[in-house]
Amino acid sequence: MPASSRSFAETERAELADLLAELGPDAPTCCAGWTTGHLAAHLVVRDRRPDALPGYGVEQLGVARPLTSWAHRLEDRLRSSTPYAEVVDRVRSGPAPWLPMAWPPVARLLNTSEYAIHHEDVRRAQPRWEPRVLPRAAQDQVWSAVELFARRAAGRRGLVLRRSDDPGVEKRYGAGGRTVEGTPLELLLWASGRRDVARVTVS
Repeated sequence: MPASSRSFAETERAELADLLAELGPDAPTCCAGWTTGHLAAHLVVRDRRPDALPGYGVEQLGVARPLTSWAHRLEDRLRSSTPYAEVVDRVRSGPAPWLPMAWPPVARLLNTSEYAIHHEDVRRAQPRWEPRVLPRAAQDQVWSAVELFARRAAGRRGLVLRRSDDPGVEKRYGAGGRTVEGTPLELLLWASGRRDVARVTVS
């Protein structure tokens, strides 16, 4: 697919696959306990095994269930049975068109956040990383994806997410609470729990 016709999620997938291939399977990530090998296997299972999706869903809710254990067993099985280079090739090629993660409405809703977050999980675990400067269109797509994580991040205290790159644009969740300001990518990282590496201001 020509780069000019890719969605931001597709661009992130391609760039993340390049980075995974460059770093090899043993590089650190910002996901506790995961190397690049673990992360690559996770992405392939998420893309290609619909039976793993319920486990990932309850995991996002902070609930440990047998479904989550099944998803992680699938990841471990893939890592132990498949050469890393082949796993990365599967990350790059993505799901088959008939699988849920390839359906356009699902892809728009979930893949933007998934690939943006995990691309940064790899980038920001490496020495001397710097924030990327994304085009406005890409930041707008990320801004739409922040919703998936913001309500949980708001909790009972409430939350205001404010764009630093677009004065006056913000999203409010509940009443009062913290105000977190940054570009959409940084806000997404903060809302998804990457507080140590997100470049935001909190007031």
